[in-house]
Amino acid sequence: MLRWRGLDDVPPGWGRCVVTIGVFDGVHRGHAQLITAATQAAAERGVPSVLMTFDPHPSEVVRPGSHPPMLSTLRRRADLAQEMGIDVFCVIPFTQQLSSWSPEEFVHKVLVEELHAAEVVVGDNFTFGHKAAGNVEKLRELGDRFGFEVTAISLFGEHAVTFSSTYIRSCIAAGDVELAAEALGRPHRVEGVVVHGERRGRDLGYPTANIAAPANSAIPGDGVYAAWFTILKGGTEPEGMTIGERYPAAVSVGTNPTFSGRNRTVEAYVLDVDTDLYGHHVAVDFVARLRGMETYDSIDDLVTAIGDDVDRTRTILAGED
Repeated sequence: MLRWRGLDDVPPGWGRCVVTIGVFDGVHRGHAQLITAATQAAAERGVPSVLMTFDPHPSEVVRPGSHPPMLSTLRRRADLAQEMGIDVFCVIPFTQQLSSWSPEEFVHKVLVEELHAAEVVVGDNFTFGHKAAGNVEKLRELGDRFGFEVTAISLFGEHAVTFSSTYIRSCIAAGDVELAAEALGRPHRVEGVVVHGERRGRDLGYPTANIAAPANSAIPGDGVYAAWFTILKGGTEPEGMTIGERYPAAVSVGTNPTFSGRNRTVEAYVLDVDTDLYGHHVAVDFVARLRGMETYDSIDDLVTAIGDDVDRTRTILAGED
């Protein structure tokens, strides 16, 4: 799969293609419907499929400070799109200038002059152009003018629930990672770099990896979770672990109230692994919520609770192997 950053990366002589457009945060099951439709249409036409997304999130440019919690990094979105058969992952830098373009300008400059779209696949609630003035009807009108077809898809799941990143964010904020996984089609992932923490876990017999996630990451609500822990590509391999292989982990999200903590952290105890993880880029895939964050009267009570969390994590994830 080709990965482009901006329209300057479009190669000379680029021909026709099928384009699907959106932020695609999380690449959830609704997005998968769009991607499948785009790749199938491209195959039928004998042309490449292009997924167009934006960075930063458009809302941050239009309304600074309103950046929503992000369900996935750009790299994660690209990797998932590649797995689904997309030929080109195109990131358009979203700027004030781009946000000021009318629907006609956006279509002519991007879809017609640069990408030479033969077909555009979008959700039926798609909007574009300055102040979201364009919709699917407008896109079809412009398609008739410039010579491309438009396919609009209704993104509904079971029980008429619309698949949306906003809905998934609300599930994650509430700690309902299982409901989020149903809409995503996979467990919700948080990526980050392992940094030094308070080292309390090691003193308790459960050394944890303190994960610093990128700003605006969608972090599950406070609690303890069963999760999969993975060392991502791009760095050295920790002793006793394999890059890309997943390991069971009990993960604590919150402020460590037993120790009167103030900073919210994501700390993963990787089962049956005791190695130096500092500086490694890792991923945590949240599978199930075990309990809420609690305050314990004694360290012994806390250690007993952690032991129970580890046992439950082992049982839950054993059924997923």
